[in-house]
Amino acid sequence: MVRLTDIRIKQQIDDVTRYIIESSLSDDQHFAFLRAGNSVGLREIAFPDSQDIAIAMRNIPYDEIYQSLSERRSYNIKMLDGALIQMMYEFDNQTLTRHRLAFFPSPHLVEFQNSSDAYLEDELYAEIVARNIVRFPIRFDYDASESVHVDLEHPKSHLTLGQYVNCRIPVTAPLTPTQFMDFILRNFYDTARNKYADGLPCGAGRFNESISPSEREVTHIAVPT
Repeated sequence: MVRLTDIRIKQQIDDVTRYIIESSLSDDQHFAFLRAGNSVGLREIAFPDSQDIAIAMRNIPYDEIYQSLSERRSYNIKMLDGALIQMMYEFDNQTLTRHRLAFFPSPHLVEFQNSSDAYLEDELYAEIVARNIVRFPIRFDYDASESVHVDLEHPKSHLTLGQYVNCRIPVTAPLTPTQFMDFILRNFYDTARNKYADGLPCGAGRFNESISPSEREVTHIAVPT
């Protein structure tokens, strides 16, 4: 089995970013970089201005959160429809300790105002501008710390929908960058004509399961391992 080190995860993020660019789905992007953490052996994989993500946790309107992240370019990828993709990982002596994988759809759709014909003529954008679409952030979090984990209440790996403070849907394992982008593309960008998820680079390796027996007994998300 391929061991997922910080170098391999950074490479996966970069491979996924290149694929999004080549697929003409990216409007702007940053490639990932590695930096030393606050202690020996700690390494973080992030993007420029990743220190500004705290605003995403504040109790302010989603429009303001999105606007701040977009203006600061606090993301790995800004999709063509304005959605922001964030991928951050932390390793301690080559063992994954945390990740934050987030999807912030655009609440404004400025691109539609500037290019309405392109949106209406393309199947993907026709869905994006539909009046019945509700836009909300999605976040996959992982924290290996036993001091943070509370069985059922705060799973080590979990999915948060919207900004609901206590929405932590158990996930069986941490996600790799390839698995995360497969989820995003398959559910929000694939169309009848274009199956973008099928073209993603095959990222080698999977993380071990982290779900507890009690969490497995409730409704949860299963990640291939």
